[in-house]
Amino acid sequence: MRKLILLAIMALAAAVLPAALASAATPSGSRPAAGPSAEQLLAKTTGCDQISNGKYKTDEDAADAGVAVCDGGSAVFWKADLDIDCDGQRTSQCNEDTDCCFQPDTAFHQSDGQPLNAAELPYIVVPSSSDIWDYQSANLHGGGSCAVIYNGKVEYAVIGDTGPDEIIGEASYATANDLGINPDPSNGGTDSGVTYICFKDSEVNPIEDHAAATSTGEDLATQFVNG
Repeated sequence: MRKLILLAIMALAAAVLPAALASAATPSGSRPAAGPSAEQLLAKTTGCDQISNGKYKTDEDAADAGVAVCDGGSAVFWKADLDIDCDGQRTSQCNEDTDCCFQPDTAFHQSDGQPLNAAELPYIVVPSSSDIWDYQSANLHGGGSCAVIYNGKVEYAVIGDTGPDEIIGEASYATANDLGINPDPSNGGTDSGVTYICFKDSEVNPIEDHAAATSTGEDLATQFVNG
């Protein structure tokens, strides 16, 4: 009888322990990791239905313009480099001393009216509207949801700033840092290998809520992959 009781206790422990461990590993109220993998997202960007009127340079001194903006159905995407945007609120990471081109403002603002914080908020920069491409014509807006993919990692960000009208491939200090890219505005970034996917008609509100950006992005990315 004692043997049967012992076996019953062992069976119960085997059933309950994994769930208990999972509960302990995930803090109460937090959202478990979700959304498609980097590979699943990249598989949807192998071709390009070009919607830009021409192509962008990745840097001002680049010899050629080689980056097209592509339509992907529920999203638009482009493949480029990642330059560091450190504009917005002054922080120890982003200021006139750390960034030669620092600007104390961003095109889009927090819910309290303040510029975005590039050191803390993952956001991307879209080119200012021009003859090459008008991001608003693709139903993208400030605070829109985007997935940024690099080296097998996916970071969900918002559209937070606009940049030069002939250059593409820029994101905030926080975006680079989260992707494992050197975020230093003076010598950081990466020359290639970054895919930007921005979801049409999307909005993260408030724009500075990165948790909301992540959950919104995961849901939209799932729809993009399934579509």
